Amino acid sequence: MKEFFERIRERIKSGVEFVRDVRKELNNVSWPSRNELVGTTTVVIIAVFFFGFYLFVVDIVVKAGMDFIYRHAGP
Repeated sequence: MKEFFERIRERIKSGVEFVRDVRKELNNVSWPSRNELVGTTTVVIIAVFFFGFYLFVVDIVVKAGMDFIYRHAGP
């Protein structure tokens, strides 16, 4: 039974040490400013809409081409 509690104590110790290390590393992170965050978020949203619209147009063109091929490839 003593070994069981010793293992639990070691796990708790290692967990506490892990949390300390994480907090220490988070202090070393270079966090973006609000302006940088807003700017990059805006770029990402615009890019998503642009590529979404582009793929929508490509899908329509490919569908029209496939419909044309299927209509004229019949017996």
